[in-house]
Amino acid sequence: MRKALLVWIATFLSFVFAVEIPASMKPWKSNIDRLSEFEKHVVIKKGTERAFSGAYVYTKEDGIYRCKVCDAPLYRSSDKFESHCGWPSFDDAIPGAIREVPDRDGKRTEIVCANCGAHLGHVFRGEGYTEKNTRHCVNSISLQFEKKEKQAATAPALAKAYFAGGCFWGVEYYMEQIKGVSKVRSGFMGGSVKNPGYYDVVRGDTGHLEAVEVVYDPAQVSFETLVKTFFEIHDPTQTDGQGPDIGSQYLSAVFVNSDKERQVVNRLIALLEKKGYKIATKVLDASIFYEAEEYHQDYYERKGTMPYCHRRVKRFD
Repeated sequence: MRKALLVWIATFLSFVFAVEIPASMKPWKSNIDRLSEFEKHVVIKKGTERAFSGAYVYTKEDGIYRCKVCDAPLYRSSDKFESHCGWPSFDDAIPGAIREVPDRDGKRTEIVCANCGAHLGHVFRGEGYTEKNTRHCVNSISLQFEKKEKQAATAPALAKAYFAGGCFWGVEYYMEQIKGVSKVRSGFMGGSVKNPGYYDVVRGDTGHLEAVEVVYDPAQVSFETLVKTFFEIHDPTQTDGQGPDIGSQYLSAVFVNSDKERQVVNRLIALLEKKGYKIATKVLDASIFYEAEEYHQDYYERKGTMPYCHRRVKRFD
């Protein structure tokens, strides 16, 4: 009787935790096959480990937290803080490593590995824990920690830049061609509505502009080079949109992260104005970047066509 009961329990648990590997994660099937059923339950079925039970809740050592599925670097130990919530907390991620998506509960924002899509946890803002006012609440079981002395090589210190120049498809296309740029994502910035969708922004009443997030290696390409490219791939003098795309969401803007970036942009605008261009581009403080729906990402690459309202025009010597 006892043996039969144990068999029944094992069968029940295997049914509960049984998971099918999504198509997007199949390149890492060999890694997934080595995970426990509960690890699969969390990273694939978006489960949650019990509070204060994870291996990294109290970890304070220097190092990098990597994705359990694809080994991509996600978080630095320097961004980890104690929130007393029961799960590892970070107030920032390695640039381009995390993707935010609306949670299926309709309220929270889920965070997943941008490389493989593995579920990590959720992101919360406005709680006031740190100056960055952001908390990535992550399941320990979704991570693997690599101590600093064991890191084979130092990951490049990537940076992010934000540009709005009309339809984000074209801006994304040209920015991706720059050597030193590792990733470009299309999305929205500058408005007051949280987690806007494309059709919310199209209505023109959210305050958001169609924008791109450019993740780049400053050791290979400078911020100034990115800005020069931006001014050459769209018309910075148009005041009502970009090309045939008319509306407030298509206005030209550079969202800056620092006074240094602002100085670079203003200097280049001054150079263009000396050449006779009447620049309409706004220089705004960077705010929360919201990624657009997946079907907007790498649009021209997937379609195999060229941008219809963006082209390269030489404006700098």
